[in-house]
Amino acid sequence: MNKQQLAAKIWESANQMRSKIEANEYKDYILGFIFYKYLSDQQIAFAKKQGMSDADIAQLSEDDPDTLKYIQKELGYFIAYDNLFSTWINNGSDFDVSNVRDALSAFSRLINGKYKKLFDGIFNTLETGLSKLGESAQKQTKAISDLLQLIKAIPMDGKQDYDVLGYIYEYLIEKFAANAGKKAGEFYTPHEVSLLMSEIIADHLKDNKTIDIYDPTSGSGSLLINIGNCVAKHISDKNSIRYFAQEIKANTYNLTRMNLIMRGINPDNIKTRNGDTLEEDWPDFDENDPIGSYKPLYLDAVVSNPPYSQQWDPSHKDSDPRYARFGLAPKTKADYAFLLHDLYHLKPSGIMTIVLPHGVLFRGGEEGKIRQALIEQDHIQAVIGLPANIFFGTGIPTTIIVLRQQRNDNEVLMVDASKHFKKEGKTNKLQASDIKRIVDVVINREDRPKFSKLVSKQTIRDNDYNLNIPRYVDSSDDAESWDLHATLLGGIPPQEIEKLAHYWQAFPNLRATLFSQSHGDYAQLAIKADALKTSISQHPEITAFIVNHQQAFAGFDDYLNTELIEQYAKVSLAMQESKLTNELFKRLQAIPLIDKYHAYQLLNDQWQSISADLEILQSEGFSASKQVDPNLVIKKKNGKDTEVQDGWKGHILPFELVQTSYLSDELSAIQQQENRLADISSEVESILEALSEEEKEAEMIKDDGSAFINAAVTKAAKAYKTEKKALEKEGGAWDSDSFEAKIIQVDALNSEDKALKKALKTASDALHLKTKATIENLSDSQVKTLLKHKWITPILDGLNTLPTALINDLSQQVQTLADKYATTYADVARDIKATEQSLASLLDELTGNEADEQGLMEFKKLLLGGDL
Repeated sequence: MNKQQLAAKIWESANQMRSKIEANEYKDYILGFIFYKYLSDQQIAFAKKQGMSDADIAQLSEDDPDTLKYIQKELGYFIAYDNLFSTWINNGSDFDVSNVRDALSAFSRLINGKYKKLFDGIFNTLETGLSKLGESAQKQTKAISDLLQLIKAIPMDGKQDYDVLGYIYEYLIEKFAANAGKKAGEFYTPHEVSLLMSEIIADHLKDNKTIDIYDPTSGSGSLLINIGNCVAKHISDKNSIRYFAQEIKANTYNLTRMNLIMRGINPDNIKTRNGDTLEEDWPDFDENDPIGSYKPLYLDAVVSNPPYSQQWDPSHKDSDPRYARFGLAPKTKADYAFLLHDLYHLKPSGIMTIVLPHGVLFRGGEEGKIRQALIEQDHIQAVIGLPANIFFGTGIPTTIIVLRQQRNDNEVLMVDASKHFKKEGKTNKLQASDIKRIVDVVINREDRPKFSKLVSKQTIRDNDYNLNIPRYVDSSDDAESWDLHATLLGGIPPQEIEKLAHYWQAFPNLRATLFSQSHGDYAQLAIKADALKTSISQHPEITAFIVNHQQAFAGFDDYLNTELIEQYAKVSLAMQESKLTNELFKRLQAIPLIDKYHAYQLLNDQWQSISADLEILQSEGFSASKQVDPNLVIKKKNGKDTEVQDGWKGHILPFELVQTSYLSDELSAIQQQENRLADISSEVESILEALSEEEKEAEMIKDDGSAFINAAVTKAAKAYKTEKKALEKEGGAWDSDSFEAKIIQVDALNSEDKALKKALKTASDALHLKTKATIENLSDSQVKTLLKHKWITPILDGLNTLPTALINDLSQQVQTLADKYATTYADVARDIKATEQSLASLLDELTGNEADEQGLMEFKKLLLGGDL
């Protein structure tokens, strides 16, 4: 199930529940039940792995202490058969809300003591809220039953390319923003921002053997999960990562735990704490021996998205080691309190990223002193300005600050990424290429015009330790300027041609072809405007550029085929995209002007589909490519939305792709029928438009004249045909242009349309079933060919368009430049003068009374400058 399908299901269920619970509370119920289903499914999968049959699983109960303890020891919990999620579903109408209450109570009782902290109270929100689902047990049962039916279809096997719980949380926060309040989104970091922070951290930690990561304001846990996923690109053993999470709000703390557990992380590697980060620092100790095992918590990475500028209590914290070195944040803004907390918990070799409002970069007072100390002690490594309106619940621009405990240089990299985003609805969203562009400059510490700049400590001192990004990076568009000489006398100014210098560096002779000297240093277009694009595209340097681009990607299809298809079973899903990206960038090195991040976006867009398919092939085997699944859709049945089958769909291979490749004759025949249907519709429309207004008042035409009434047309046509037959029998001539003839023609077209639609339905159904059979009987070689078309061809097609897009852009810029000064001030003045003369002449043709003529005379004087 992809995100769109999941969103549709969630929203449908949410609407049904709105009369029972507050919209912003709905997420707590659905997420709680999703997690319970996950635990149930995990236990069933574990039991089957141990060789237990369905009959054995049906006997699981507290009456079998040996099995209970064994499962408790391995999973950390035990769920009796009667309390399993699948059992609730199987109970059908016998299910009751009491089943849920009993199951949640039993779950708390049967947690393995070793994992008590991880699981204890994790269902509190769900358990205490059941009574809100209805005034009576019967209504509560009905509400929960509806929810269970929805949840049983939600994927939670970890095979999705997205964080299921996090996505649902984000989706509901967005949908219920009005109900949940402006701060509803403070616990969820948008996936793209989370990914950006994670990629920076993962690169720093890529050579570590073991990794400890910590989020002191963990919210949904998405930041920790993304760091784990990004680090997995560089290491082979995911169990070498330990996750530390702290969250103040109990409901959100439960969500953190659920999300981490559902991602398949070893329970021993999950360390969580429900507490106020600023008030209760987190020492690491064994609760059985708190004094003897006490040690401060120092980690390889700390990442956080704390609540912005909230109040806190700095009193009595002067001696707190987290703040003693730098000072206390003001009580009205805890931003630096969170930042210093994070920094304190870093190992000497560690790295941290934190999201904060832009104000922390320039505000004075206590914050200014803290910022100065951080800069002087070389802790701030990079400052990244994000686009505005990128977080839920707030439109303010935010910044990611990258800090280190120790580093070898003292320059601060300033990055202005505020203009790099894609607009999606009301929010702005970082694309994969935007993230990659930012991560690369941070990792490589690069200066890039209008994007990033390494700033010395002395320069920052000279700016009074103000880190406001526009002071160092000017990302604004160049203001439009006009050359006075060219405006008056024509010609193209050399300095404006020079603004396209990056093109002339790549194509040094093209400039001389396009421009010739006009007067002095000024130039003019050397070729006709209508031949500009052709002249550019056919220029030897441009054709050579295209050839070089083609040569750079010669064999890239074979490379991708080998990497992705021939060796599909060996592909590391975590590491493969980085490998492909490196190959892509290597091939682009010798090609000037092509934006490698644009090319990367093409690759990334396709990788989402490729990786999902690869995961299926690796987990289910190559035969899964020849599998077809029921195409399930929601339809109204007896007034209720019901999931029903509507044909079939390929498990991996799309029907359309198979039809195009192997059933082209049948597809072409259907296309011809569809084209004919479109022609029939056009012919009927043309006949209707040709009718006179009087004819459109006939009873076989709608009152508004917009369409024929088919039943009336059929009846009238039958009568007209009889008249025609009688007339021809008597030797009379039938007028083929008459209204009656047109009605007969429309009736014939309607009959053809009806027969054609029936034939089309039959042909389409036959093609659908033939496609199903074709997929199921494909050879391995045919499957690989189709996978190449699905995965690789779109990438190559996209890459092949890049030179053309560049040529079009150059042509447009040159044309704009030529048009800018094509009309001089003298031309405009002449046009005005000619227009005035023409208008004055027209005034001579006007007549009126004496007063009118005096007015016209005065107007004529104005037009002709007083010279009559």
